[in-house]
Amino acid sequence: MKKKLLHELSIDELGNLFPIYLVEHQDNWNSLYLSEKKILRKIIGKNNIIRISHIGSTAVPGIISKPTIDILLEITGETDLDNLINNMKDEGYNYTAQPENPEPHMMFTKGYTIDGFKGQAFHVHVRYEGDWDEIYFCEYLKVNHNLAKEYESLKIELSRLYKNNRELYTSGKSEFIKKAVMTARKELK
Repeated sequence: MKKKLLHELSIDELGNLFPIYLVEHQDNWNSLYLSEKKILRKIIGKNNIIRISHIGSTAVPGIISKPTIDILLEITGETDLDNLINNMKDEGYNYTAQPENPEPHMMFTKGYTIDGFKGQAFHVHVRYEGDWDEIYFCEYLKVNHNLAKEYESLKIELSRLYKNNRELYTSGKSEFIKKAVMTARKELK
């Protein structure tokens, strides 16, 4: 019987293949981000990039996280999207159209295979230049240790409840993140 391709798996199959698991903060996460940032600059082209940001819990020292490096890649409106997709695929990234996300509706993942995780997992969220909540949230957690620990507790609880359901795990964090971003936007300017 032929093995399915990753994009052919159902939500349940993906949840079983890639369960939610959290680990202590790793000192090398920032250096892994910086290495991947260099690769992204090379394959996307500096002239197409507005900003590359390390977002998500791996960017916040001292809190547990899924060991996935989240990167926000902001590109210019003139970027050749077909070329970007092809270059990312050539670098080993899986492309997923994200019609529910802001334009250009793209996300790339690396480290996910039909046999489970292989190597370091990365998520690259591609957007046009903007004032993105993810950056505010991450920076606010870095300067507010108590809030970061509250977020950590929430993630632990959600990972227990939704070990094999990434969608419910993610949506369970939404209200917390939304409130923190509102406060961060007022305080961080």
